[in-house]
Amino acid sequence: MDGTRPAQGPGRGGAIPHTVIGVPNPMLSHSRLLTLSALALGVAGALASGNAAAAGFQLKENSVKSQGTSFAGTAAKTGDSSVVVNNPAAMTQFEGTTMQADVTVIDLNYEFQGTGTDALGQPLTGSNGGNAGGVTPVPALSVVHKLDNGVAVGAMISAPFGLATEYEDGWMGRYAAHTSDVRVVDLTLSAALDITDRFSVGAGLIASRADVTLSKSVDFGTLLFSNPATRPLPFARPQQVDGFAEIEGDDVGFGYIIGMHLRPTDNVAIGVSYRSEVDYELTGTADWTVPDNVRTVFNANPMTAPLFADGTVSADLTTPSILNVGVSWKATDRLALMGTYAHTGWSSLREVRIRFDNPDPDSVEPFEWSDVSYYALGAEYLLNDAWTLRGGVAYDETPTSIEHRTPRLPDANRMFYSIGATWRLSDAFDVNFAYTRIEPDSPRIDMTEAGYRLSGPFDGDANLFGISAQYRF
Repeated sequence: MDGTRPAQGPGRGGAIPHTVIGVPNPMLSHSRLLTLSALALGVAGALASGNAAAAGFQLKENSVKSQGTSFAGTAAKTGDSSVVVNNPAAMTQFEGTTMQADVTVIDLNYEFQGTGTDALGQPLTGSNGGNAGGVTPVPALSVVHKLDNGVAVGAMISAPFGLATEYEDGWMGRYAAHTSDVRVVDLTLSAALDITDRFSVGAGLIASRADVTLSKSVDFGTLLFSNPATRPLPFARPQQVDGFAEIEGDDVGFGYIIGMHLRPTDNVAIGVSYRSEVDYELTGTADWTVPDNVRTVFNANPMTAPLFADGTVSADLTTPSILNVGVSWKATDRLALMGTYAHTGWSSLREVRIRFDNPDPDSVEPFEWSDVSYYALGAEYLLNDAWTLRGGVAYDETPTSIEHRTPRLPDANRMFYSIGATWRLSDAFDVNFAYTRIEPDSPRIDMTEAGYRLSGPFDGDANLFGISAQYRF
C-alpha cells in the first residue's frame, strides 16, 4: 500500500505570521507537544484490531470441509488434514499420505452510518468512508503421513489471524483509521501417537510471522489549536491542515499446540486441543507526511523540530491462546452430528504500546479485551457414494467493549450460517465446497479521542466462499 498523502501547504492555511516562527517563547512548548503528539498519532490500536471472519481478528478459515458445518466438531472429526493445527492427536486416524489445499474467499462489507464532530463541535467533514471491507482470499495447505510404526506426522501452512480494511481518503473518521492490514502466517509441524486403540495424543510446534501495516490521517490543525501560542495561526483550526501517518512492522514468533483424541465407541469421538499464545516483538518504520506550513512551525524551535519525523518503531503483540473442544457422533450410517465449544484468551490483549526511536513519546492505547466463547452445531449427511452434504450454525462472542471500540474494529457478537458439500470423485480424490454467511449483531462505535468524537452504527456482514481438494495415496 502507498501510504503517502499530499501534505497541505501554506496555500491552504495562509502565510505563517513572523511573530510565531521567529520567537521561541510563543512556540508550542516541547512538553505540551510531546503530550499532543501521542494523541495525534493514536494508531497503536491498529496493531491488534480489525474486522476478520471471527471475533477480534481471528481467522478460523483453515478447512473448507469444517467451514460447511460452521466449524463444529473440528477437534474431533477425522478425514480432514487440517487437524494438523486443529487437533494433531486426530492424525493417527489417517492411513498413508493425505494432502489437502484449501482457499476461502472472504467478502467483507462494512459501512459507517454514524456522524462525528471535531474539537470545536463542528461536524467532521468527508464521506462515510464507503465499504471498508473487500475481497480477501485465505489459503491453507496441509499434509499428514501415517508411519508404519503407528506414529503420524503432519505439516500445515495457515493464517490464524488477519484483517484487511481500507476507508476512502478524507472520510469523516480519517483521524481514527484509514488502512489496516494485519497478516499472520503459521508453519505448524505436528506429530501424534496412539496410546491405546481408542486414545491418542499429539503436539506441534508453531513458527509464526506477523506483518502489520496501518495508517490514518493526523489533524495537525487541532494539535496547533490546542496551544495558545500557536492558536493565532490561520491554519490552527480543527480539520484545516491534515497530515498522514503510516506504520509498518513485522516479526517471527513461536508457539505450540497440544491435543488429545478419545474414541469411547466406534460412533463417538471427543477431541480437545490447546493452542498457546504467540509473542511478537514487531519492529519497523513510521512514515510521516507533515504539511509544509506545520513543519515550518516545528522547525522554528530546536526542541520541537525532531518530532513527527520518519524513523524506526517497535511494539509488542500477543495473539491469544485457543482452547477447542469438539464432539462428533455418527448417529446413523448416513447422518453424523457434531458440536464445538472454543475459548479464546483475548484478555492477553490489555494494551498496545508503540515505541519510537525518535523523540516522539510512546503511543499507548488500552484495549481491555475479554476472553470469549464460540459455540457451534453442525451435521453431515451421506447422500450417496459421491456426495456428502453438511450444514451448521454458530454463535461467536466479541472480545471488545463499546468503551474501546474504533472504526478499525467495529466488532459485535455474530452468527454463522453455513452449508457445504463434498464431491467424492474417486477413492483417492475429494473436492469440498462451502458457503458461510456471517451476521454481526448491530455493530457500533462511540469514541472520543484528541478532541473529536465519532459515533454511530455500522452496516456490516461477511460472505465466505470456500473450495478445497484432498488427495490420498
